[in-house]
Amino acid sequence: MTKDEFLLRFSLQTLTPSSHNYFHHQTLKSAAVLIGLVETENSGLQVLLTKRASHLKHHPSQISFPGGKAEQEDGSLTITALREAQEEIGLASHAVNVIGQLPAYQTISGYQVTPIIAIVAKDQQYSMDPNEVSEIFQVPLQHFLNSHEHHIIVANKNGRQHNVHFMPYKHYNIWGATASMLKDLINQLN
Repeated sequence: MTKDEFLLRFSLQTLTPSSHNYFHHQTLKSAAVLIGLVETENSGLQVLLTKRASHLKHHPSQISFPGGKAEQEDGSLTITALREAQEEIGLASHAVNVIGQLPAYQTISGYQVTPIIAIVAKDQQYSMDPNEVSEIFQVPLQHFLNSHEHHIIVANKNGRQHNVHFMPYKHYNIWGATASMLKDLINQLN
């Protein structure tokens, strides 16, 4: 899918509420992630992803989008996503064109995460913070558009059943909140 095709399909859709709001009883902390889409010469759009450092307390070695907890001085969740992306992978804000967002996603770890969608300049250089990230990589958006790559298992947490999404790619196991956000993004395009 090209950038122009994505922008057309994304702009023509009305946002639908996320179906992943299980934790209404908790006080949730605000967070934001950046779903960066990188336009390539021949392969269409690529989704920018990271592998979290293995020493982290929360979600070590998991595949994720750059992002994190909102700080009071951020002023908006878009600023949170851009600040976190700059801290984690050195993504310069001038290389990012924010085009929208998805509905917030409530995580099992007590966060309400807002996915911010942006087009990232294709010639962007990255600078990984090894305290937070062990790898930066890209996956063709087309991979996630293929429903054969979407898998769901049912898990039990606190006596409730939850669907856990998986979207494997090569040796990467993309699952949980990241896979659910990708699923929501794909649903917005259909």
